[in-house]
Amino acid sequence: MISRPLAAAVLGLCGLGSVACGGAGASNGAASGPETSGASAAPAASAADTRTAPATPGSPTSRTASASSARTRPLAGKVVVIDPGHNGGNWRHPEIINKQVNILTQRKACDTTGTSTNDGYSESAFTWDVSNRLVKLLKAQGATVKLTRQNNTGAGPCIIERAAIGNRAHADAAISVHADGAASSAHGFHIIMPKKIGGPVDPVVNSSRRLGITIRDAFHSGTGLPYSTYIGRSALNYRSDLGGLNLSTVPKIFIECGNMRNAAEAGKFKDPAFRQRIAASLAKGIERYLG
Repeated sequence: MISRPLAAAVLGLCGLGSVACGGAGASNGAASGPETSGASAAPAASAADTRTAPATPGSPTSRTASASSARTRPLAGKVVVIDPGHNGGNWRHPEIINKQVNILTQRKACDTTGTSTNDGYSESAFTWDVSNRLVKLLKAQGATVKLTRQNNTGAGPCIIERAAIGNRAHADAAISVHADGAASSAHGFHIIMPKKIGGPVDPVVNSSRRLGITIRDAFHSGTGLPYSTYIGRSALNYRSDLGGLNLSTVPKIFIECGNMRNAAEAGKFKDPAFRQRIAASLAKGIERYLG
């Protein structure tokens, strides 16, 4: 298999010196016991006789059950779209991912290969793993969750399709998961949020900013990773050159979880336990935003 650095060199896409790779994817049955008629003494209660009847809507029991459900499944009724950046087979299909697409402010490549750690752990593998962990956590909270790609072996989808998936789902929140490929001395994470461009994203710029700040705070607290030392201010960066944001009609952000070219952060990203920590932090931020 071609090494990741070679693939990046061949395609001339996001990689080694890139600063922002993300820009460069039961029903409740009612059961009651038999009624007792006549004056005869009632027989001893059977197991069926002691089952609790369903609560009447609006009753104290019903309200308590609803409150309990809301606490255990706080994202019930919410739709979240998770976009794992890049794809593991992108480097094999330059004819697909080099295709230029219109993102309103310019034309860009359909997708990019992404970056990797110095020893070859790819950004696409990282984002795929974190995203699937995040899906499980969000579903456990009651959310309906959609991924923009279904594997880490294919190519694409194009950045315009990644935005369209969130739009068609009428997502309450969408997040594109990435990791950066900056200089090895650079470190820290940052959030990328949309700007107004006189396009479809304009109505959700403010809500996207709120989503971004909420995710930033949860991620910083949950992972202990610092704010980016090389881009943005207080880990916040606003851009108008990302199709996944420009074309979104739902609140959406990108997160660059850190720098894969920094040895310390690369070591964390290769650790499954830390990837679970990343996913849990993102889930907490999404829950706070949607709550």
